[in-house]
Amino acid sequence: MCGIVGYVGRSAGREDAGHSALDVVLEGLRRLEYRGYDSAGVAVVADGMISSRKKSGKLSNLLAELEARPLPETATGIGHTRWATHGGPTDQNAHPHLSDGGKLALIHNGIIENFAELKSELLAKGVTFASETDTEVAAALLGDIFRNKLNGDVSDGGLTTAMQLACQRLEGAFTLLAVHADQPDVVVAARRNSPLVVGLGEGENFLGSDVSGFIDYTRRAVELGQDQIVTITADTVEITDFYGAPAEGKEYHVDWDPASAEKGGFSSFMAKEINDQPDAVAQTLLGRSDINGKLTLDEIRIDVELLKQVNKIIVLACGTAAYAGTVAKYAIENWCRIPTEVELAHEFRYRDPILDSNTLVVSISQSGETMDTLMAVRYAKEQGAKTLSICNTNGSTIPRESDAVLYTHAGPEIAVASTKAFLAQITAAYLLGLYLAQLRGNIFSGQIKDVLADLNKIPAKIQSILDNSGPLRELARSMKDEKSVLFLGRHVGYPVALEGALKLKEIAYIHAEGFAAGELKHGPIALIDDGQPVFVVVPSPRGRDSLHAKVVSNIQEVRARGARTLVVAEVGDEAVKAYAEHVFYVPETPPLLMPLLTTVPLQIFALELASAKGYDVDQPRNLAKSVTVE
Repeated sequence: MCGIVGYVGRSAGREDAGHSALDVVLEGLRRLEYRGYDSAGVAVVADGMISSRKKSGKLSNLLAELEARPLPETATGIGHTRWATHGGPTDQNAHPHLSDGGKLALIHNGIIENFAELKSELLAKGVTFASETDTEVAAALLGDIFRNKLNGDVSDGGLTTAMQLACQRLEGAFTLLAVHADQPDVVVAARRNSPLVVGLGEGENFLGSDVSGFIDYTRRAVELGQDQIVTITADTVEITDFYGAPAEGKEYHVDWDPASAEKGGFSSFMAKEINDQPDAVAQTLLGRSDINGKLTLDEIRIDVELLKQVNKIIVLACGTAAYAGTVAKYAIENWCRIPTEVELAHEFRYRDPILDSNTLVVSISQSGETMDTLMAVRYAKEQGAKTLSICNTNGSTIPRESDAVLYTHAGPEIAVASTKAFLAQITAAYLLGLYLAQLRGNIFSGQIKDVLADLNKIPAKIQSILDNSGPLRELARSMKDEKSVLFLGRHVGYPVALEGALKLKEIAYIHAEGFAAGELKHGPIALIDDGQPVFVVVPSPRGRDSLHAKVVSNIQEVRARGARTLVVAEVGDEAVKAYAEHVFYVPETPPLLMPLLTTVPLQIFALELASAKGYDVDQPRNLAKSVTVE
């Protein structure tokens, strides 16, 4: 949620001058648009003063404002895309916010929980406020400390010292970036429970909510720890804690290039990312096993003897990731015989869950910055549980704070609605389940090798679905005026149904619900009326006992009541044809692995229907890519 960019280069006029700060910041904000926002703003330091522009709405509004009222060329700048929390999405509430007589500018992600108390204190000092935001309170506090406590002295830390003192007063989750006219070649930033990463250049340094903010300029990045402050100049990066003690970050290399974050000729990022899925699954599988089929998950740093003692697994996630977790539950219990629960991260720590040193808590987050999930992981660690993260973003907070991590290697996912990250998360969950089964001896090594062989066939099977999706796309476009679509599934088809419904809600803004097919007779069948579209995810006829027959019976039940039945089934399943208005076949694969295939038609359907309605599928209303506040 929200995007932050900071830049310091060598001053204009020098032979080794860096880039224009404004160009760097605007390009970074453009790349961070996928995070979701409702206003944007920038500030630069030039000629002993702060110059700032900000506008509500899309980045294009800010660009128009900059064209009408240009900012000076300079080597230091910050920029922000805001998602409204305190105060509506107005020009006045947009960031940056100024203080210290207009000489200090600050931008902020997160929430300052004690802003009201601080605001009352500052009002008593005569400070005035122009916005409704908690961010302006942080800016005023920082300015007050710099001017009145430090007397504006830049010789002994200056803005850095002021930031340290301010952060000691702040409560909540925040990333702060600040510049001051009296220190024109410095950007100071702080983080607590909110993402921030440093980019290392030659004669220039960068800050960003994630590496997308500076990927055009450098692939060298530094992870910042919790409660740390970083001061960047063109040639230096200095890190401390909130009390001034020196600290170190961890440098790493970004292994994807800027082109990976571009549309590549597709109509939208979501379209590209759906088509990226064969590669995303393949990359997640790559290098995970040796020539004998033995899994070697080097990123899992928990002692194997401790993993053998695990007697309960809790999967923590939100939204789409929670549905990946539900698939994980079926796989882990099947292969490992370990009781597995799936918990919504935002509910987990508020219900006094039971866990101990023999509990493995598995968190799933594409960004690794999902605040609800991060706080749940921290709670689990406090209770003595072992924690493992499944994540797509190298160096993000959740994997850093977990005992172990399994990276998905799906590449950057820009569209807000998750597609390739979902399949990669499921793939990683399968790998985790197989790895635990291998350690514990639950299944024979030959069986693990067979499952891995089946998993390695999945990318080609996904590609075949993509290549033969024309009729499905045509149907979706013809249904653009539908007001409601229902989804049914059983076993691993149930989380697929939930995910199919969520995709329609997210990008097409129509009522959609996913149900366990067996629940029909317990209430949801009352929703069925003439013409009601119902997607049914049918289990393989080679699957568990009579599940296939039961779901075919469900299709008959809803069709008898007037439903329009749209069926996703395995190639060769002739039994469904008599009861389905449309059948979309996916290649044959072992029943437990079917979500990697049956999800894809539902993604395509949602994309095409929403596109036909004329909606922005990459940035749906009211949603952000990473939810970094609770």
